[in-house]
Amino acid sequence: MFPISNDRSLLRVRLVGWRFDFGGVSKELRGFCFCSAMLPITSSSPQSQANGGLSGQETARHTAGAKRYKYLRRLFRFRHMDFEFAAWQMLYLFTSPQRVYRNFQYRKQTKDQWARDDPAFLVLLSVWLCVSTVGFGLVLDMGLLETLKLLLWVVLIDCIGVGLLISTLMWVVTNRYLMKHQSKEYDVEWGYAFDVHLNAFYPLLVILHFLQLIFINHIVVINSDWFLGCFVGNTLWLIAIGYYIYITFLGYNALPFLKDTVVLLYPFALLGLLYVLSLCTGWNFTRALCWFYKYRVR
Repeated sequence: MFPISNDRSLLRVRLVGWRFDFGGVSKELRGFCFCSAMLPITSSSPQSQANGGLSGQETARHTAGAKRYKYLRRLFRFRHMDFEFAAWQMLYLFTSPQRVYRNFQYRKQTKDQWARDDPAFLVLLSVWLCVSTVGFGLVLDMGLLETLKLLLWVVLIDCIGVGLLISTLMWVVTNRYLMKHQSKEYDVEWGYAFDVHLNAFYPLLVILHFLQLIFINHIVVINSDWFLGCFVGNTLWLIAIGYYIYITFLGYNALPFLKDTVVLLYPFALLGLLYVLSLCTGWNFTRALCWFYKYRVR
């Protein structure tokens, strides 16, 4: 079935299994990963094999440009996306984010890359972002044109723009200061840094753009001068940003070639201090956000 060279190399097959629960339905996915070193498809020189080098096709397939091209190409092929698996990841980012990053480790073992190769998570996140922004426009009594302006601001600036900035910053910091050993064989992929940002951004989005909508003008009325409204609103901000910091830490802590990743938890101290000061001074974060959104679309 498989073309094997005449050197009678043994064919080793490794079985990699994933098991997860989503929507109350248990599923088990099993895939076979064929070790390319033991299954030569194309002929290569003995010197190249002795030096452990890859063939030209294998090298091209594993370059950052090739991975980026493959990801962008799949972005417009919805039938090739695994939305069910992406929804499972979104669920476990709230309940057990360690399981999500365990899947990233499986991907490294089977596909030789840490970053996602399926844009389904990004597509679902974009849908959540659009729906929540429309909800914000309704709650703040914005017109159709103002809501569209707000949607463009939130998607292009808050999500993509800020995400690119944070991902690039973390990519530089981790590769320069958190590596156990500086080597060309190990590095933090920029795509993985962007995936970590998306993972951390999703719970923040749900808490601040969905859950908070219930309390802005109803129940507690966060957007008011009441202390209770300030307390509830700022507590939601504390939980959302805390999720972002913790999930970011888990993402880089999952990489075995990084050291001292605990420093990524240090912002918790500053976050707690700002939370206490905001309650003492009556600084309502949600009220400031509502004012900022209205100012954006003028």
